[in-house]
Amino acid sequence: MIMKKLLCLLPLLLISQAAYAEVVIQNDQKYIDNDGLLHIVGEIENNTSAPLNQIKISALLIDGDGNEIKKIVGETVSNVVMPETKGAFDILIKNVRGDSINDYELNLDYTLAAPKNQVIEISSTELTKDIHNNTVITGILENKGELTANIIRVVATLYDRDGNVVTVSETYTKPDFLRAGDNSNFIIPFHEKSQSIHAVEYSITAESDEYVAVPEFPLGTGVLLIISVSSYILFSRNPEKVVNIISNVTNTKRLLRQKQD
Repeated sequence: MIMKKLLCLLPLLLISQAAYAEVVIQNDQKYIDNDGLLHIVGEIENNTSAPLNQIKISALLIDGDGNEIKKIVGETVSNVVMPETKGAFDILIKNVRGDSINDYELNLDYTLAAPKNQVIEISSTELTKDIHNNTVITGILENKGELTANIIRVVATLYDRDGNVVTVSETYTKPDFLRAGDNSNFIIPFHEKSQSIHAVEYSITAESDEYVAVPEFPLGTGVLLIISVSSYILFSRNPEKVVNIISNVTNTKRLLRQKQD
């Protein structure tokens, strides 16, 4: 009887181990914010065939002598991470001196979730920076489902040149519902200027109680960010040159999209 139970449990154990091997933490790093608080940011990549929810990321903090200082448990900003997508996390650590933490170890836990239709469409996204390092992402959401989408959260992740997560921000649409076929504008500000200044790429995702969106990762983001930061200087010196550069970038993006289609 015992042998039969073991044989029945073995396939489930193998499935569980395989699923965990296909869910990984990546692009993580730590930083200290303007208030002196320590953050650990990164992404969960879901390479399984099922959505994930109830995701918990535990961070074990280690000082310069290799001593374990504290264990913190955080979670992804989005509630659900769909198959073949990523979910960003931002673990805020209080009551610990950020400069005393030399390293950390991350582990995760999660459950498998019921799938959601990916019928929220993200379009017309744009990241802008001004000379004071204020960073904002704007865009449009459209509900292409048959039901009203309620409590819509939009999450934006910024990346540096090495592909690591710089910082994460989120917003909720107003009003907090989007009827079938309707669209809504959103604005996501980034408050950590010392982090967002390093951003050269970004991604956006959205979810409601009913639906999720296909993540938006604009083509040529890095080039466009460089232009947005420095164009006010170039334009004052050579406006025709700036117009030509922007035109060339736009044409390149159009050609890339045509190839993908």
